[in-house]
Amino acid sequence: MTDGEGLVRPDVDEAGAETIARECYGLIATASELGSNQDRNFLLTASDGTRSVLRIDNPVFGDDARDAQHAALDAYRAAGVAVPAVLPGLDGALTQRWGGLAARRSEFAEGEPLVDAGYLAPIVLAEFGALAAASVNVLAALTHPGLDRTQMWDMRVAHAQTVALAPAIADVGLRARVLAAAEEARGALAAVEAELPVQPIHGDLTDDNVMGRRGADSRLHPHALLDLGDLGLGWRVAELSVCASSMLHHEAERPLRVLDTVAAFHAQAPLSVPEARAVWPLVVLRASLLVASGWRQLEIDGANDYARERIAGEQAIFDAATLLPLAEMTEHVLARIGFDAPTFVAGRDESVSLAPLLPDLDGDVVAVDLDVESAALDEGRWLAPDAETDLIATHLDYGATVVVPYGLFRLTRAAIDSADAAATWPLDTEIHVVAGPRLRITAPLEGELRVQGGVLRLHLPDAWVLEVGGAQAPRKSKTAVRRGDTIGVLAASDEPRTLTVGLRRSDAPPLTSSSSGAVLVAPERVPAWSRFTADPAPLLGLPSFTQQDDAPEELERRNRIFAAAQERYYERPPQIQRGWRHHLVDTTGRAYIDMVNNVAGLGHGHPKVAAAANRQLRTLATNSRFLFRELAEYSEALLALMPDDSDLDTVLLVNSGSEAVDLALRLAQAATGRRTVVALREAYHGWTMASDAVTTSAYDNPSALATRPDWVHVADVPNRFRGTYRGEDTADRYLADLADDLEDLQRDDRDVAAFLCESILGNAGGVLLPDGYLAGAYAQVRAAGGLCIADEVQVGFGRMGSSFWGFEQSGVIPDIVTIAKPMGNGFPIGGVITSKRIADSLATQGQFFSSAGGSTLSCAVGLAVLDAMVEDDLQRNALDIGARLAEGLRGLATRHPLIGVVHGEGLYLGVELVRDHASMEPAAAEAAAICERLRELGVIVLTTSERSNVLKIKPPLCLSAQSADHVVAMLDRVLAEGW
Repeated sequence: MTDGEGLVRPDVDEAGAETIARECYGLIATASELGSNQDRNFLLTASDGTRSVLRIDNPVFGDDARDAQHAALDAYRAAGVAVPAVLPGLDGALTQRWGGLAARRSEFAEGEPLVDAGYLAPIVLAEFGALAAASVNVLAALTHPGLDRTQMWDMRVAHAQTVALAPAIADVGLRARVLAAAEEARGALAAVEAELPVQPIHGDLTDDNVMGRRGADSRLHPHALLDLGDLGLGWRVAELSVCASSMLHHEAERPLRVLDTVAAFHAQAPLSVPEARAVWPLVVLRASLLVASGWRQLEIDGANDYARERIAGEQAIFDAATLLPLAEMTEHVLARIGFDAPTFVAGRDESVSLAPLLPDLDGDVVAVDLDVESAALDEGRWLAPDAETDLIATHLDYGATVVVPYGLFRLTRAAIDSADAAATWPLDTEIHVVAGPRLRITAPLEGELRVQGGVLRLHLPDAWVLEVGGAQAPRKSKTAVRRGDTIGVLAASDEPRTLTVGLRRSDAPPLTSSSSGAVLVAPERVPAWSRFTADPAPLLGLPSFTQQDDAPEELERRNRIFAAAQERYYERPPQIQRGWRHHLVDTTGRAYIDMVNNVAGLGHGHPKVAAAANRQLRTLATNSRFLFRELAEYSEALLALMPDDSDLDTVLLVNSGSEAVDLALRLAQAATGRRTVVALREAYHGWTMASDAVTTSAYDNPSALATRPDWVHVADVPNRFRGTYRGEDTADRYLADLADDLEDLQRDDRDVAAFLCESILGNAGGVLLPDGYLAGAYAQVRAAGGLCIADEVQVGFGRMGSSFWGFEQSGVIPDIVTIAKPMGNGFPIGGVITSKRIADSLATQGQFFSSAGGSTLSCAVGLAVLDAMVEDDLQRNALDIGARLAEGLRGLATRHPLIGVVHGEGLYLGVELVRDHASMEPAAAEAAAICERLRELGVIVLTTSERSNVLKIKPPLCLSAQSADHVVAMLDRVLAEGW
């Protein structure tokens, strides 16, 4: 115990440590100090490179405490918890004496320190919770007299220690905050401390006392548990709270992430309700004590660099622990581990809407829908600053009273290009009343009326409070009222008036709104606030519209009915229900920048496309066997996009890129009378039988190369970054190999029918072909009697910026072009463009027809897409924003060695991640983890390539400069902080 004095470290320097190692352990070693607040720790490195750790205990600790630690180490090892062993001295004893001090030497725990690891992923946070649970489970049966000792880090005395040490905090404002937080936590703890189990605990199971080991996912995972200096009896739940508090500084602005640690602990060492209520008060007390102790340590031991370096981190822990109200954090803990909350039970008042509150109100009552799927907010109207007020005003103009419901996520409050989710969930119901005379406000239930800060607060039975804001209060500030009694008035006004009605538990912490409307909270805070509040709609005679984040339930539903082969993005996927331009929005109103949806080339929700589809669906729905104008118009518009000097004059429309490739292969085989198709290694072309046959990517099919049918020949992929030949001037060598392939095929009587290639290597992440390769390949294939197919499904349609088609980058004209993804901006359209000579060869195999390909609806949508591309100048945007984005990404490569190269052109880019620039070992695990972190920061990016180590960047072509800059900034942040 410090009694406000603190503990000064033993007076031992590195030379002394080397002497102890030599005299007590017979070890000739070099010592370097590791740092400690109250002891001395040294890394000992012997001449053969072996390492161990020497600890010189503070004299206040006795042999009983050390013996208890040794017993605990044995218990940990027996249970499979990794801990370093204490090594005996020359005399066989674990504790050695030197200069009146106690010394111990232990194994060096291999790994990396976690305290400075930056961001910790959810799985890592959970693993810390599991380790803390393992600790209490292991130690529960341990008995030893040395466990029952008095020490300052016992959380049972944390408040007293904080008060004793706080005078050392020189920052007066910080000192006041620390004392206030500690006092509030002490008060919350007092209600449950008598019910908290006491047992042996590690007492300092933190990121500073756990060594990490890199996992297959590239993340640093907790492995070996160190430093039992604070071992002793304590509250069992304190093991969790101490551990959780050390997680906070890794992303101090998001303390709720630490609930993963709490949930993982509870899964293996179930908490009681009193323990759950104690978790966050103990986190706050631990954080308060860390700050006070750190300042005091510097006051008495100014040369302690370890303590000085820890000051900022300890304050970050405190700031995070107190960022949200203590009561709210406790409610989050209870919600996360599944403990029930008090609920408000009231049947719906069946009278006229709002009559229980505003009995004299005339006219209709209308609920305004501001949620993510509201049709009133289509076409980006949700982004307008006055979107809410305009919608409300529209109804007020007709004399209606407008209700904006409680608990309905508001799309109008979504924030774009933001690392953080906006406050979108309202805790109150808003009632907007037209201008007019004064109106009575009456009590929907009996209770005790109190007026606080101009708000009517009707205290109801069972500790709930009905709050009405925007009203004129009665003269009496406290009075008992019955149902139907007047409790206030809505003042007469020449302008519309607003009331807010909220239903809160009496123990809910106070939150205030920056406006006259409802208080809103961010989606991550809803689990607590949906327990602190209730929907007042039943009391007001209104229907309920309350929403929660249903993504976990939707994921479970999907998993139940989907096949294992059907892919899904993300470990914890958001439920996306709206898109606008290059933004996606989930059901909670969280907006993301969409960097992967090249299908929506124009951007999501384009009004011209929607209008065209709507119009066509109301007039005619038929197929291409019928004669109608739009089929020829669309086909002519597509042909007009082909190079002027080509003979590409015929269009065959289908439903998808897979079908387009399938059809192109049939055309080539029919036109040449041959079967063999040359496809490049590491390519993806589709999922139909034929398009899958020419898909050679081992990522999509690990057995791809070994299972291709005999009519497919796989040629080397000309990837100048990591292919067989690397660098800029590699085309001739790849072409020489292709020439050999063609000769071998001819010799084997397998004359080539077609050469199939993406004009830019899209599956590789936008790798540009070596200069001259495609022109040379086309020439060789044609000389061998084959046809050249350009797969433009991913890379065409203006995405290159400098050209409309990818093949134009190489100055070639294909014989057959396959197109799809962006043609319908989300509507399924695909196509093949070729010459009439080639197309007519298909007649030898019968007639061609596609039910939806070339239908009236497909053509109407396709024409609208082409018109919008011109009107929105999207090819120009792809050129300009693509160059800006590529420049920003390449700038990151100069600072972050994980980036090997940035591929691509226009708005088809790929950031290839490598662990080593010499070996170019793919950083696939890092890429996947980075995508998960970017999602948390509001950016949707996914991986591609054979090795899945390339961040694919192929957003809607309307991507803005602001969003592009934000993407670069967020990737910079992730690469700097971790993933």
